[in-house]
Amino acid sequence: MVDLGFFKGKNIFITGHTGFKGAWLSRILINAGANVTGYSLPAPTNPSLFELVDISNHIHHIIGDIRDKEALQDAFDSSQPEIVLHLAAQPLVREGYINPVYTYETNVMGTVNILECARHSDTVKSFLNVTTDKVYKNNEWEWGYRENEPLDGFDPYSNSKSCSELVTHSYKSSYFTDGHASISTARAGNVIGGGDFAEDRIIPDCVRAIEMGKNVIVRNPFSTRPYQHVLEPLFAYLLICAKQYDNKSLSGWYNVGPDDCDCLTTGELVSLFCKYWGDLNWIDESDNGPHEANFLKLDSSKIKNTFGWKSQWHIEEAVQKIVEWTRVYLGKGNITEEMDYQIEAFINVGR
Repeated sequence: MVDLGFFKGKNIFITGHTGFKGAWLSRILINAGANVTGYSLPAPTNPSLFELVDISNHIHHIIGDIRDKEALQDAFDSSQPEIVLHLAAQPLVREGYINPVYTYETNVMGTVNILECARHSDTVKSFLNVTTDKVYKNNEWEWGYRENEPLDGFDPYSNSKSCSELVTHSYKSSYFTDGHASISTARAGNVIGGGDFAEDRIIPDCVRAIEMGKNVIVRNPFSTRPYQHVLEPLFAYLLICAKQYDNKSLSGWYNVGPDDCDCLTTGELVSLFCKYWGDLNWIDESDNGPHEANFLKLDSSKIKNTFGWKSQWHIEEAVQKIVEWTRVYLGKGNITEEMDYQIEAFINVGR
């Protein structure tokens, strides 16, 4: 488990802070006493976790497009960051099929833009580009992909994140060999957690079904994914950033996925949610939508061996935490307190 005391007083620049993962990450760093600057488009959903827990009043909050190099550079220069976490992206497979140009502009040129800012910075010591397990050429294997496997995502979203990885590799080799900053990427599996309101994600679909008093519709119930609670990869990202801050030899490419026991089908995940919620059912409405991988999981041996990282919450506990958060949210309770409680509970497991 990373020592959050490391981040106290440090200047940290986050792109994509208004998203689901960005809001959780911002809250962790706020609680840690970091000086956070966030650069992002407005929150992508309504409602949004970012707005519900009032993140903007606790950080330096900047609305901007990652494709706008000049605006990004101005925000970057004003924050003088020591640590950069790049989360800004078009994150949905189906949206990538609908808007491929925007997806590539955001996910590829956005990465170029933030790396250009880091390249010309005198303050940055640790940089992490957050990508996805979908960067790999998927052969539908039953074993996990390792960091040295070919990168060749199938669909525009997945492929754009493969390109983002390759851009990062090139910049690391071309501009950071003098060691003035550590450059890494983290390839995370599917994340779930309280406060996700995105379209085309299964846990938000469960919550919407509860609100509407309907059954949960599952379109790909037999697709196997490496599901993990959102706090798992976020604490892994912070661990990488902290460890490579003073040790450039630790920079590289890291898978961040759950253990094999937490790789399950979408149908199994929804069944778990229904079990813990009670009085909720799901129905199979498999569709003929655009291609999505049927089987995908990661081998996370590298981050485990390098940093001693391990999963804290297995899938049953992760789903229980989501149900707890959802009950507070739907009951109009204090979700900021629930968020902080879950962060602290997660930290305590690793102590």
